[in-house]
Amino acid sequence: MNVENIKKIITHLHLDGSLDINLAIKWAHEDKYNLTDKEIIKSLQVDKSCHNLNDYLEKFSLACNLLQTKERLEKSTYTLLKKLHNENVIYAEIRFAPTKHQEKGLNLDEIITSVIKGMEKAKQETKIEGGIIPCCMRDNSKEKNLEVVNYAKKYLNRGVIGIDLAGAEALYKTKDFKYIFDKAKELNIPYTIHAGEADGIESINYALDFGTKRLGHGIRCIEDNKTLERIKKENILLEICPTSNFQTEAVKGQHPLEFLYKNNIKISINTDNDTVSNININEEYKNILKNTNLTINDLIKCNYNTINYLFTKKEIKEKLKKDIKI
Repeated sequence: MNVENIKKIITHLHLDGSLDINLAIKWAHEDKYNLTDKEIIKSLQVDKSCHNLNDYLEKFSLACNLLQTKERLEKSTYTLLKKLHNENVIYAEIRFAPTKHQEKGLNLDEIITSVIKGMEKAKQETKIEGGIIPCCMRDNSKEKNLEVVNYAKKYLNRGVIGIDLAGAEALYKTKDFKYIFDKAKELNIPYTIHAGEADGIESINYALDFGTKRLGHGIRCIEDNKTLERIKKENILLEICPTSNFQTEAVKGQHPLEFLYKNNIKISINTDNDTVSNININEEYKNILKNTNLTINDLIKCNYNTINYLFTKKEIKEKLKKDIKI
């Protein structure tokens, strides 16, 4: 079996970081950006000048500027899900920050429903399953973030499946965002938290204290045995994104995913941002097989182990378990 044949599950993928290049070029020209096609691509993808998460996040700027209409939000979501289906992804959780798409006057209702519409259209055509995870942002005001949480509740189980906290982790400390997850718990909204990517052990432990069962990245847990044991004991899923981790220099040298997997820590393998990182899930899998001792069967097992952590209905989980046999 080759990687293309593996039925895959995605838990960590950003919509604006995965904007289709052809759509970006078309829309940038429509919006009269004075950029060549090559310059547009350069604005969307990291290169060797990227040395940290803040450098990496700069590549979201143009994509967010282009995604300011209902039609474009719907089209970009639909196009991404169709692409994932072609890569043999059978379930995908797509995250994005609704507040980043309000520059031309869209309200959160319009933004969230447009993304849901794009996903539903792709689901009908391809039978791919999944849902939307709105992100609260570390650089947003408390009021804005709580508004995102309330809208997530409004659309929960109607396309939205959970929430996330994203953004510049080292600049805006995880400990300052307890209010988001207190509110999420009150409203019964599932959540994941970016932690342990650009910041270290303290960030991870605060995320765990807030009650998360999933960590976006979480790879810096290897810096502390006590935290590693806590993750294992509390049965936490790490949403691993290898290529992105190298690009942000969250990892230098060998990626810890093999160590984590062999130490019975649950990991899900993802791309983070297909366009920004210039990667797709099949290439990500191939890189893992090339650079670690993990096998195709290990990758299948990672997908299977992820199912219990998904923000979806029990019957969808049961179906996925039948589709991905170990």
